[in-house]
Amino acid sequence: MTRLWFRAALLPNGWAERVRLVIEGADILAVQAGVAPEGGDEIHGFGLPGLPNLHSHAFQRAMAGRTERRGAARDNFWSWRTQMYALAQAITPPDLEAIAALAYAEMLEGGFVRVGEFHYVHHDRDGTPFGNPAEMAAGLAAAAATTGIGLTLLPVYYANAGLGGLAPGEGQRRFIHDLDSYARLLEASGRALAGLEDGRLGIAPHSLRALTPEALDGLVRLKPDTPIHIHIAEQTQEVEDCLAWSGLRPLAWLMQNQPVDARWCLVHATHAEAGELALVAASGAVVGLCPITEANLGDGVFPAATFLALDGRFGIGSDSNVLIDAAQELRLLEYGQRLLRLERNVLGSSAGQGTADRIYAAAVAGGAQALAVPMDSLSPGAAATFISLDDRDPSLTGSTPDEILGRWVFAARRPVVDCVWRRGRKVVADGRHLARDAIEARYRDALERLRA
Repeated sequence: MTRLWFRAALLPNGWAERVRLVIEGADILAVQAGVAPEGGDEIHGFGLPGLPNLHSHAFQRAMAGRTERRGAARDNFWSWRTQMYALAQAITPPDLEAIAALAYAEMLEGGFVRVGEFHYVHHDRDGTPFGNPAEMAAGLAAAAATTGIGLTLLPVYYANAGLGGLAPGEGQRRFIHDLDSYARLLEASGRALAGLEDGRLGIAPHSLRALTPEALDGLVRLKPDTPIHIHIAEQTQEVEDCLAWSGLRPLAWLMQNQPVDARWCLVHATHAEAGELALVAASGAVVGLCPITEANLGDGVFPAATFLALDGRFGIGSDSNVLIDAAQELRLLEYGQRLLRLERNVLGSSAGQGTADRIYAAAVAGGAQALAVPMDSLSPGAAATFISLDDRDPSLTGSTPDEILGRWVFAARRPVVDCVWRRGRKVVADGRHLARDAIEARYRDALERLRA
């Protein structure tokens, strides 16, 4: 049994001061508020549920910061994708495991406690399927086991290079499936997750351009009770191509042709019009926002203020993993809206709730829904999965409970996540993953192989 005492903790009904959590095994046994610390208590600053990271391509961590040079032509998502494809064609299963382990450790250090891995590099480097269809996915599961992060694995279905069933290109050879081979991939992926305590499996049609409408129909029927994640309306070219193909914008086409509901996660949805936003909000689907990656790739800014006014649901993802930090994702989400609308606290509540408090709570709830797990909370009977913030950091010194999240999201100059617990197991202490040295060594070896 473990006893943790926090100066303040975010409980289901709000912040409380002087809180003790009693943990037994993987669960919270008791929560006591307004109590003094006692001998045997492990003392911390501020405790709160960690964020789910609903959208990651772990392997792209290996190219972070390496594409920041302009070429002769206009640089955008599509030119970046060419460089990403080169990496995707080179990695081996051991490389993927090593890269993912570092990405997952950094997620935990940055305040994320679960990841939705949108995984599309399936086959061997020449495009030949492995004997085990989930050979690459097994490396992701192993990385999750090493780091302790929760994993919702989202094997990606990819069959085409463009709308209208365009044949895939050579650079996509490691991604390609038909419905039969994809069903085998799902079965094998389920076996890969078997060793994880709370692993989850979903399905992920890559995008409207990567499969035909008939394939999407079949895919949705494969697993009627699992989450469905799809890239949608990320770039303006995608919108233009969809209009030329169907006469509809991507979100409008999807909402008209699929039974979109609460198990769907619409990743990015950047270029959405008001009518589309209303349809998405009414469906109960979650929009997966990745502000750092969307800014890095020059994708655009999602109209979050309009969507939240419709009671739309959203979660946060680190996507390309160019920079992994939960607070910075939320900061950029709000700052993007301020730049668009020329006002402050755009996503804040008129009821006086702090802006960071509102978007943090929404991202916790939306992320849990999208990743098909119960929402983490500091309450008896819940899994002992949460983070602590270092109250000694100057950005948090002297914080009252209603200031904590605002100071962390908008004023911290460096990560202030102190410790992270996952199902009762401490995996981060003093801001550093407990296995970081070994994880970094394997990552360096993998990058040396890839650069050879």
